[in-house]
Amino acid sequence: LDLKGIYTYIDSEELRKGDQIASALMKAIEESNIAVIVFSEDYASSSWCLEEVAKIMECKEERDLRVFPAFYKVEPKEVRTPRAQYREAMVKHESKFRENLEKVERWKKAIFNAGSLSGWHLKDGMMELTKEAIL
Repeated sequence: LDLKGIYTYIDSEELRKGDQIASALMKAIEESNIAVIVFSEDYASSSWCLEEVAKIMECKEERDLRVFPAFYKVEPKEVRTPRAQYREAMVKHESKFRENLEKVERWKKAIFNAGSLSGWHLKDGMMELTKEAIL
């Protein structure tokens, strides 16, 4: 994507030591024109990932951010209608954040909405195809 003049932001690569992770990620999302969400088997177990997808979907509603979901080793229906790992992850989040269930409900709504968008169902070796489709 960078070779095509599209600036990319990958949170694990772009943050400098000492940066505030949450504020840097949220700022990057707010300044983006396109967001690609790569849902994986363990995606829902990460509160960071859930917070990111909630922010992405908020920006989609507020300013029409273009969002492209990719489903890697997880079925799109697993994301839309949580089963197995996604459901178990949400139960754990409900327990952990029982004092703030609104946050978990926000995450659930964001995952459902993002998972309902047209996207790519990826298998091993298909990332190059995804890059071409985005361009």
